[in-house]
Amino acid sequence: MTRFTVLVAAPHARSTVYTAALYTASQIADRVGITDDPEVVDLGELGADLLADSSEALESALERVFRSDLLLVASPRVHGTYTGLLKVFLDRLPELGLGHAVAIPLAVVEDLRNSSGIEEDLRILLADLGAWVAEPGLTLDSDETPEPDKIVTAWADVVAPGLRSAMAVTA
Repeated sequence: MTRFTVLVAAPHARSTVYTAALYTASQIADRVGITDDPEVVDLGELGADLLADSSEALESALERVFRSDLLLVASPRVHGTYTGLLKVFLDRLPELGLGHAVAIPLAVVEDLRNSSGIEEDLRILLADLGAWVAEPGLTLDSDETPEPDKIVTAWADVVAPGLRSAMAVTA
């Protein structure tokens, strides 16, 4: 069984980034043959637990991400890159803590003309933690997040063969 997790790093729980990430996860699952629903870690729901020494909710979220085979990481662009929530959370993983995972970066930006960098920043962050990172990652304009179907579907068709191959190697 493939353990698929969606990690949403938006500051607000159940945001449009969350909605787009879940839709993207469903498209990926359809194309790589995952039948179970992904587990979801919404960092907006963790709030102050992210800064606590330890909490049950934080430990559970870290465990779900740590044991993922396939990890979709979705972050809006804030101050030119991914959110601080994501950095604070992932800093709690051990070195190479994603070494057994295939990771997919999903960046949400206010304007695609100014989107350079965030998808690459996410890719570098995930690779530094040892993940094999899917190419190309997905970048959505924030106006596209409520109804991302056409863009996500086209992107998923392109990335699916590489994901299937990566999943076969990591399994």
